[in-house]
Amino acid sequence: MPTVQILPVSAASHEAWYPLWQAYLRFYQTALPDTVSAVTWQRFLDPSEPTNAALAWVDGEAVGMVHWIYHRSNWSVENSCYLQDLYVESTQRGLGIGRQLIEHVYAQAAEAGCAKVHWLTHETNATAISLYEQVAERPGFIQFRKQIP
Repeated sequence: MPTVQILPVSAASHEAWYPLWQAYLRFYQTALPDTVSAVTWQRFLDPSEPTNAALAWVDGEAVGMVHWIYHRSNWSVENSCYLQDLYVESTQRGLGIGRQLIEHVYAQAAEAGCAKVHWLTHETNATAISLYEQVAERPGFIQFRKQIP
């Protein structure tokens, strides 16, 4: 097992984060305008924003990323934490890095006083689902959405 270091992003880690972000978007067969990626990155660096990011480093190379957002909930007094994006390079999967990134978010959410961490994945992402079923409960909710023009 590799020695993994999970660190919050900083202005200096943009060059390490961006290729992981693009690989994540390709994994889900999507693309975003460069302006969206740029604004997303700036939000990670702004301490007044509720969105956060960390990178998993192995031997000086960023091999995984996680993004999470704190938000209010009508179901608790405490905030909730939405784990929005999780990605580990394909050559590094199965080594526990995804689990460590999730555990990192759990620790950050606990430190922030959140009541829960929640996330989504695509129903075809069997590899991720097998991990997620080990580290969280599967409540059975189905997502609905509509893009707002």
